[in-house]
Amino acid sequence: MTEQTVPPTSEAPQLTPEQAAQMQQEWVREQFQKANKFLAEKGVIPGKVLTDQSRYLVPYVAVWKMESSQPKKKQFWVISGDLPTDYVPADVAPSAREAIKHFSLTWQLKAENLIQSGAVKDPTQAKFANMLVSRAQSLYKMQQDEKLWGEQQA
Repeated sequence: MTEQTVPPTSEAPQLTPEQAAQMQQEWVREQFQKANKFLAEKGVIPGKVLTDQSRYLVPYVAVWKMESSQPKKKQFWVISGDLPTDYVPADVAPSAREAIKHFSLTWQLKAENLIQSGAVKDPTQAKFANMLVSRAQSLYKMQQDEKLWGEQQA
């Protein structure tokens, strides 16, 4: 699994490398549990994670390529982190980077549909639509940033 970590800011207390690694591992574990729970709530029983294709940027986003064991064997991209947890069939994107782009575009469309339907008259829906747009824009920027992907191809 490829791991990226955002450098600490000057306001953050300085951690030892061991503490930082432990915090990163804990965050990744939490996101993995969140992704598993989300799939289970959708009626998909996770089987295994394809770790070589999964990616994360601590503490913002994790993109997991997961294989379900039930109701039938199928692969999914699952996204979790400081954003809504969501999933799509794996065949919509060949890589984690392209899956991020897919989620970004999908969330832009969902937000636009909420706005067009008038649902944003409800303050909760308006807040959700704004969050979708904000996170979609951030995901798109991440997907475009070559420094985050290094040698990996799209």
